[in-house]
Amino acid sequence: MTPPPLSPEHNTAILDILERCGQTARSAANQPFEVFEKGTEDYVTTVDRALDRTLADAFAKRFPDNGIITEENGSSAQAFIAARDRLWFIDPIDGTEDFINRGQHYAIMVGLWANALPKAGWIAAPAQAQLYWGGPNWGLFQRDAQGIVTDLVPQEPRANDPAFCRMVFGDRDQRRFGAAIAQFCPALSCYSLGSYGLKVLEVIQGRAGLYVYLNGRVKLWDTTGPLALAIAAGLTCCDLDGHPIRFDATSVYPSSLIHQQPILVGWPAAIAQFREPLRQAVMTVRCQELRDR
Repeated sequence: MTPPPLSPEHNTAILDILERCGQTARSAANQPFEVFEKGTEDYVTTVDRALDRTLADAFAKRFPDNGIITEENGSSAQAFIAARDRLWFIDPIDGTEDFINRGQHYAIMVGLWANALPKAGWIAAPAQAQLYWGGPNWGLFQRDAQGIVTDLVPQEPRANDPAFCRMVFGDRDQRRFGAAIAQFCPALSCYSLGSYGLKVLEVIQGRAGLYVYLNGRVKLWDTTGPLALAIAAGLTCCDLDGHPIRFDATSVYPSSLIHQQPILVGWPAAIAQFREPLRQAVMTVRCQELRDR
């Protein structure tokens, strides 16, 4: 049997720091904080920055021989360019816009990357006081507000279950591709919520058949942890052509750590049914955009 990617003591330490940071985020959500625009529709708050420093320091002390890459420390991406063998990707608040709007669907995320593959992930959902973690050949676990740990059992919706035809979809993708997807995939019903990680958990927990991300902005700190959980759950993680999602320097822009591939995460049967019409819908939009230039 393959051993877990880290010791129980290290895992407990990660859960503890995530729980403390989750409590900080939940408290800060009810207090004034500053918001800054990093780029077009790309925001950061003083809470993101404070948690980023806390998490980076904690992981650097716990794993001094590993590379630590955090969203709000741009220079930390050098660890990826330096081709470190074992990297930690940290997103202090995933779903910042949801957090800014005092929503319930933001998360704190950590992903362990080794040999260009996601090995493990941790997702804290502070508003629900829930922690999720696991990875391939390790398992999936959850801890509730009372501290009770249970297995996170993936729930695959059957083809006749309405959830099978539900697709989690980002707001920006909805604005750009929604009409075409409704035309090519009329059976699909789409909905959205804030965090990338919580969207993946929607699929793992059987509330949707698939999650599609198309807008070309998602980075390794968004994907490494959640897709480690998705792989452990038996989900398919691929692009519109059916190629597996890759996490190496040939498939990620090294300076920004943005994935070059669009990302589909779903139950195999849902991917088999909807991937090709989704690809046709996306190509139709992109071809029209080229004609309109």
